[in-house]
Order: sequence, then C-alpha cells, then structure tokens
Amino acid sequence: MIEASRASGGRIAQYSIHDTEEYLSRIGYSPQDLNKLNVLHVTGTKGKGSTCAFVDSLLRHSMPEWTVAVRERIRINGTPISEEDFAKYFFQVWDRLEKNDTRKYESTPPKPMYFRMVTLVAFHAFVELKVDATILEVGVGGMYDCTNIIPRPVVTGISALGIDHVSVLGKTLKEIAWQKGGIYKEGVPAFTVNQPEDGLEVLERQARERKASKFVIVPLTPGLSDIKLGLSGFHQYQNANLAISLAQEFLHIKAPLVAPTTLSAAFVSGLENTRWPGRCQTVPDPSLKGTTWFLDGAHTVESLECCVQWFFSPAVGLWEKVHKPVRIFIFNCTHGRSGSSFLLTVLSKMKAQLQLHGKGDIDPNHFFDHVIFCSNVTYADGGFKGDLTNRVVAEEKVDLLKVQQELADAWASLVLNYPKDHIHVYPSLEHAVRFVRKLNSENSGKEVTETSTQEATAVDVLVTGSLHLVGGIIEVAGLSEVAL
Repeated sequence: MIEASRASGGRIAQYSIHDTEEYLSRIGYSPQDLNKLNVLHVTGTKGKGSTCAFVDSLLRHSMPEWTVAVRERIRINGTPISEEDFAKYFFQVWDRLEKNDTRKYESTPPKPMYFRMVTLVAFHAFVELKVDATILEVGVGGMYDCTNIIPRPVVTGISALGIDHVSVLGKTLKEIAWQKGGIYKEGVPAFTVNQPEDGLEVLERQARERKASKFVIVPLTPGLSDIKLGLSGFHQYQNANLAISLAQEFLHIKAPLVAPTTLSAAFVSGLENTRWPGRCQTVPDPSLKGTTWFLDGAHTVESLECCVQWFFSPAVGLWEKVHKPVRIFIFNCTHGRSGSSFLLTVLSKMKAQLQLHGKGDIDPNHFFDHVIFCSNVTYADGGFKGDLTNRVVAEEKVDLLKVQQELADAWASLVLNYPKDHIHVYPSLEHAVRFVRKLNSENSGKEVTETSTQEATAVDVLVTGSLHLVGGIIEVAGLSEVAL
C-alpha cells in the first residue's frame, strides 16, 4: 500500500476518501449508513492489528450474543469469512459497480484497487449481516485512508507511533501523528497509548480541533501484568492495555455497561484467549513430526526487535531439548525497505537476547543452521493465491529475485564465516517449504522408539519480515487448520 501510494505520485492518498465515497454510492450506500455498524476505529504504526484482535476477543467474551466483525481480512466472531461467503459478497459488490457506472469524479478509476475493494466488500458484508460491533483497522495512515469514511465511529484509538516509520515514509513524527489523528471525530472519544512527546502534542491538538468528546492517554490497567495474554511477547501488554480502554468505553456507550475499575472475569478470559494468526505464533506442524513453525509478520525495525525478543526466550525458541534442533530462518521484506538494516537488527537483538538469558556461549551468527530468502510468490509454478500476495511488487523484480539476492548478499556480508551453501534464495514459498520438509525427512531417520528416553532431532523454523510471507507459509505448509 505504501509503495502503491508512492507510485501514484500521492494520488491514492489525496483522493482516497472521494473515491471511496463514489464507490460506496455506486453500490447503494451512503457514509451515514456505515454508522449503524458501530465502529471501533484503530490506527497506529505498530500494534494496531494486535490491538484490534484484543478488542475483538474482549467484546466477544463480554457480549457472547453479539455479532462482532473485524475488517482485517474480514472476520466474523473470530473466524475468517468463508471463501464461499467472500465470493458471494465480492460479486455482489462487483455487479453493483458494473451496473452503476455513474462517475462523480473524472479522476476516479472505474474499479477500486485491491485494499479499497476488500474494504467495500467488508462494509457490504457487515451491513448484510447486521453486526453489533465492527472493529475497523486502518490500512495506511489515517486521515486519508479509505476506512476513514465512517462519519461517526463509537470510539477511536491510536496504537504506538513507530519511530521506524519516520525514515521509511520520509516524514517527521509530527506529520505521521497528524495523519493518524485524522481518525478522531467530533463527539467521539479519542484514545491513544503514551507516545513520544512530539507525537503526543499533535494527537492532543487533533483531538481538540476535531472536537472529540474526550482525549485519553490510556492509563495502566491494574492487574494486567499478572495475566498471560493469548498473544505472545512483552510488547503486547501495551496493545492489550489500549484494547481494554477501547472495549470498556464501547461497552459503556453501547451496552450500556459501567466501565469496571478492575478487570472483569470476561475481560480476563478475553485477554487470555485472544488469537491473531501470524503474530508471535508458535505452530507445531500437523503433518511433520518434530517441525515447529514460529510465525511473526514483523515488518519494521521495531517490530522485528519485538519478534526476536519473543523468539529468543526460554519459553519459545530457547527451550531446552535433548538434541539441538535444526534451526531455519525464513525472511523477506517489502521493496523500499532496507533489508540490510533489518537483518542487522535481527542479529544485534539476537545477541542481546542470548546474553540476557544466559546463553552467551552460543554464537548468534551461527544460531540458525540455514537461512532462506524467498519471494512472496505462493507456488513453485509461479502461481499466486490472490489474497496472500502484494501485487504492488514489480513482477520483473520478483522474477529476477533481486530483493532476495540482495538479502542473501547482506547476510553474507554481516556474517562473514557463514557457510555459503547454507544461504538459500528461492523463487517461491513452496520451494522454501519443500526445503524444510527435506530437512525433516533427513532428520526422521534419527527418531527413536516410544520407549526410548532420547528425543528426536527437531526442526524449528522462524518466519518473519512480511505478513504476506507468513500468510503464504501458512497456506503452503498446510497450517491453516491449526494456525487460523
């Protein structure tokens, strides 16, 4: 989405709301019709997806009779919409666009781009299903994002403003905060986590100028630190804290329930049972005994640091085993981002974590036995599963594996003595999964009988750097039933 906006010369951002209003009208809705969806609108540069997942779980556990919808890839009551239902709603929207081609703005394309189309399908599905609550995650930015078409959400929230996005987007923190604060609305409560001072000042000004009913920097929730969250990683406590405030405010307005001063039993259960595929997720392979996938779609320097902090902990990637596991690192990143700096972040944080947990004798440069850099192309024949692939990636660069080769070269330059034949560049996710299966097959010969006290050699696979990468691995490796 960021790359698409750049390629358009800024047009996508500039005309996003106008275009979305036109498409919405052509399929039979007005922006005011969307108010009935009871929207919780969330943005931020990191943690917004996890925050939405926590809010979803909190509302479902508090009000089990409600229908709760999440726009991120369209989920209803915690479950992804079926391919059949998605196809039904998609073609209903498509047919309406086809039949009503009246154009309000000459500059608006006849059909919306991918993200905007999915958002329209979500809106249509949620209206048809008469949902009680809609958790709406911003795509990019806030002010001009197509999700910002909602005239009056019930509550709005902003997760952490990542410093990494300042360099990636070429904007100052104040400019980013101004964009994010664009989701604040007149008469609507405005929440945020604590932010760097420059960003916080802008958010407070945005809330005031947009006449939000109140502006709240969420306080720490008593007792939260004693709960084992359903999403792993220490950084998730900040996201959970924001989610608690958003859910309490929403319930107070819509139920109505008096916001509790302590965590209710329903909230505790909601926090413990939150699930969000591809975020600090441990998935034992259902078909490959001994293989475990560690999945995190981290795609910024800061989120990668959180990923490494999660994986390099005794409860996850450092847990004690009789035999040292074969460890594999699968990585890819989006065009426009510095792969070398990302990999340096991983290696540096890895070293710090090993020392923190008393594993300083382990060489961080050789912790992984193999590293794989592959494109987000789904299958070995070059085919894509459409909802898993970022089509913005220039196809000629995918074919040439330019980015993946640059990542491999960067790894070789950062880890000078790393075996060259253990650095792999593959053209598809299926190639990467085949390699893992091959290693698993080779290690299966070491498996022992059930009565033996020895443990078979395990294969641990850390997959990170891109949500598209993680989503594709879940599909190709056959992890959907246990991961989603």
